[in-house]
Amino acid sequence: MIGGKQSVQEDTALQGSNTFRSWLVSFRTQLMKLNVLELFLDCITEPNEKLVEFGAGGICNSCVDPENAAVITRCGGIPLIIQCLSSPVRNTVNYALGSLYYLCTASTKEEILRPEVVEVIQGYAAAGAVNVSFSNLARAFLDKHVPEKM
Repeated sequence: MIGGKQSVQEDTALQGSNTFRSWLVSFRTQLMKLNVLELFLDCITEPNEKLVEFGAGGICNSCVDPENAAVITRCGGIPLIIQCLSSPVRNTVNYALGSLYYLCTASTKEEILRPEVVEVIQGYAAAGAVNVSFSNLARAFLDKHVPEKM
């Protein structure tokens, strides 16, 4: 702001920001209308590992948004994502770890922090020499969501 007035650059940046915000709201609305999150969850139930990877990746990229996380949780997505922790496909495991990191909240902790799930995640955290990305994601999850005494 120069002398109390917005510069042309600032005005253009604000217009761009408003345009992006408007696009994002429209995009989210279209995702919901098309049931894309439910489609991702359906992919996780398929026997084809590429579809499972695709679905887990879509969930991981979507669940950061609280509205999307609520849909995923409401549609029974947490058990499906937990199943992905045992996938033979590395990306699928990474997506599952990332998804659980964001989906673990006060209302979902009981479902996610079951001892058998925490044990699997602890195993990934300890596997630093085998797979650094598993280890880093698992450690981040444990640091954020699992009390020291568990």
